[in-house]
Amino acid sequence: MTIKRHDITGVVLAGGQGRRMGGMDKGWVLFHGEPLVVHVMRRLQPQVGATMVNANRELTRYRALGHQVVSDDCTEHSVQYAGPLAGVLAAMRASPTPWIVTVPCDSPLLPADLVSRMTAALDQKTTVQAPLVTAITPGEQHPQMHPVFSLLHCQLKGDLAAYLEGGGRSMRQWLNQQNALQASFQDATAFVNLNTMQELETLQTQADRSEL
Repeated sequence: MTIKRHDITGVVLAGGQGRRMGGMDKGWVLFHGEPLVVHVMRRLQPQVGATMVNANRELTRYRALGHQVVSDDCTEHSVQYAGPLAGVLAAMRASPTPWIVTVPCDSPLLPADLVSRMTAALDQKTTVQAPLVTAITPGEQHPQMHPVFSLLHCQLKGDLAAYLEGGGRSMRQWLNQQNALQASFQDATAFVNLNTMQELETLQTQADRSEL
């Protein structure tokens, strides 16, 4: 199975509530003087054929970046902000390409070879029952899965919609149910999610030191 770059839409998931950052829209939190979403898109855009942002607020501001913006369809789910999977489903439905790759808006150091490593994982399989791949890094005892970094075929939108309608919310659980393939990366720092201002400040300090 060979996937071309132009067949993939990159999706930045920015639809969360940012509870641990005081309710801030994390995409617009500054990292080295620029919004996190700008850092993420700068790394993602060269790897894909099209780009999209999943957001549920600040929509005009996100559109001003020049990318398609899609919101969760909250009418289908029992609660608003049904988690990243609701954004994934919205992106699948709106994608102009058969594949999407998802990344969170708060991981400014995502790998420059994220997509190529994921497509390579699929290329190694001549037949794939569930056409999706998720990222893993080494862990102390077991590999660490990073479910919001995933490559998915949009034909999975029916299965995903059924999972959400049944009350499912865990992206990790859904990926496991779909028997997701895995793409291995060594640098766990590339997948760091910045959930608090303290984590943001720590990563900025580490990045500053690495540039010295």
